[in-house]
Amino acid sequence: MSELELPGRLGDPNMTFIDDPRADPRIVAAAAMMEVAPGVESPGRDGDYEAALAYCSATEEAGAQAHPILLEMMPAFDDIESTKETIAGVDGNEITLYIDRPKNQEGALPAMLHTHGGGMVLMTAEDPMFIRWRKSVAQLGMVVVGVEFRNGGGKLGNHPFPAGLNDCASAAKWVSEHRADLGISHFIISGESGGGNLSIATTLKAHKEGWSDQIHGVYAMCPYISGVYRDPTPDLISLVENDTYMLSCDDMALLSLVYDPENKQASNPLAWPLQAQVEELAGLPPHIISVNELDPLRDEGLQFYRKLVAAGVPSTARTVHGTPHAGDLGFVDIAPEVTAQTLASVEQFAKSVG
Repeated sequence: MSELELPGRLGDPNMTFIDDPRADPRIVAAAAMMEVAPGVESPGRDGDYEAALAYCSATEEAGAQAHPILLEMMPAFDDIESTKETIAGVDGNEITLYIDRPKNQEGALPAMLHTHGGGMVLMTAEDPMFIRWRKSVAQLGMVVVGVEFRNGGGKLGNHPFPAGLNDCASAAKWVSEHRADLGISHFIISGESGGGNLSIATTLKAHKEGWSDQIHGVYAMCPYISGVYRDPTPDLISLVENDTYMLSCDDMALLSLVYDPENKQASNPLAWPLQAQVEELAGLPPHIISVNELDPLRDEGLQFYRKLVAAGVPSTARTVHGTPHAGDLGFVDIAPEVTAQTLASVEQFAKSVG
């Protein structure tokens, strides 16, 4: 195979998602008309902590400009009942939980604890994309609990590791302890990107502390779990192949600095779950690792899946072809059947592990 036949930026260093022949043309058309963070200039992967914090806040604010449009486009979800609950975190802080359930619920239902994306450092559970995702899952006959954890930066920061992880663990314990009140039989934990990190890390934390049997499964989407974005390792080829495809190593390196300002957690699996040794994973509940073909993070998700299998954890991996990072969640009106397939996978998994 010649260099030009290699996929993505491995074959052509100037390749973009919009130019990549593997990309879903509907998502390409949408991506060509949008900016992820309009007007925000990245200081690059070597920016210091203060620059990284500023970039994080600016990115969050720029993304919020699209929220009114996304709220207007959202279905009514008239069949869903939504409530809020405030619980106490282990650090003495308050944590807001957003609970969605089918109206006229009969009997105990499976549940999903949702940890939203944003690199553990920006975005909120109240963002329209995550509201829509939770309500869409609830329509499948599930109770969904979204946790508003403390971020490393942005308007819910600045709270570096392990603040957000502690909040997700507190939420998981609360859901388990209130199964009767919630009307649920069991629950899985699921998130995308940084939320994929937190869903895995919460389960690892529970495993170390002896209560992972309370979590019945993990569905991690496009998990952001390696922590090596400043200096990618050769085994994670997608960090080169798909770099800048709506997500770049420069940006991820900055976000990782916001999460771990002193770079003391680089080898800590609770901060970066891919760093876990195989023996640390043995005994975990079943996992599904779902990745996007044209995502820089694709290979770290698949590598973690292989570690899970080696550890004897019941696990499955799936690749959503033609999509960029979290493309099956973020382009629901552009490629609805792609989103529908992922929703069906979440539903089947949640209902099978109880």
